Amino acid sequence: MSLPTLAIALGDPAGIGPELALKTALDARVRAMCRPILIGDAGVLAIHAAGAGITAQLVPRDRADQAEAAPGTVDLLPRHNFAPGEFALGSVTAQNGRAALDCAAAAIAAALDGQVHAVLAAPMNQTAIAAAGIAFDGYPTFVARQCGLAEEDVFLMLCFDRTRIVHITLHVPVARALALLTRTRITSAILAADAALKRLGIVRPRIAVGGLNPHAGEGGLFGTEDQDVTTPAIDDARAAGVAVDGPFGADTMFHKAGYDAFTVMLHDQGHIAAKMVAPHATAGLTIGAPVLFSSVAHGSGHDIAGRGMADPTAMISAVARLCGAA
Repeated sequence: MSLPTLAIALGDPAGIGPELALKTALDARVRAMCRPILIGDAGVLAIHAAGAGITAQLVPRDRADQAEAAPGTVDLLPRHNFAPGEFALGSVTAQNGRAALDCAAAAIAAALDGQVHAVLAAPMNQTAIAAAGIAFDGYPTFVARQCGLAEEDVFLMLCFDRTRIVHITLHVPVARALALLTRTRITSAILAADAALKRLGIVRPRIAVGGLNPHAGEGGLFGTEDQDVTTPAIDDARAAGVAVDGPFGADTMFHKAGYDAFTVMLHDQGHIAAKMVAPHATAGLTIGAPVLFSSVAHGSGHDIAGRGMADPTAMISAVARLCGAA
């Protein structure tokens, strides 16, 4: 059986994304799992390859499903984001922001067309995207828009080792997050987590749900939202056939054994835990969309761009996770 094809979008071109993409595509473990094809600007890749001492030949393809992953080569679906002399390493510009999202959009389109099994995106830079005047609060809502879905139907699952953390809200102010945390949205996130875990090969997933308030409200002592909203949402998910427990205090929940995913209400409840335990090995998986889309959770590393220092560990781990769902 032929290996699945994996699209790797370059992320912010002036950061470490292109170097990570090259190192990931050339990794022997990756090539044993899939046929990687990079999505991005050939000139940008040439600059990063020179800085990292990578001599593999770029092979342009007309379609992503033409990738062969021949020895000593890297397949590329070209995007023409820069004219000669326009690009500068380490810069934060609107053009870089547009290029990052253009590559991601092209990769998603290839997945929707059936050309690739999944998409992996190298780190973007939100300041560059904001400079381009593009509304962007993270890849999950971007993926939703590219797939023609409502933004509230798509969620982020942070993954490292065997830990998976689903975020019901993400890059929004806390006041806005409180308004978003409805019974319907919490239930939708639990159902999306259950479906994603099954797609990743877990036949009977178990999910733990963290509360919004300290100690999940402590029976109403620290707020009633977990009694009035979170618990009914969990009941709704159980009625739909999901094995789910909670709400638990978010500060102690991650120590509970036997769960395949933990669901949190706020960005920091999940991201702090992930970045303390696995700062360089965490990847995000967008769930609730028809496209398997993963992105690394670390930054774009402009300070070390073009120096050959970028660590592809998180990208390679993400490949293993995505290809395990093939």
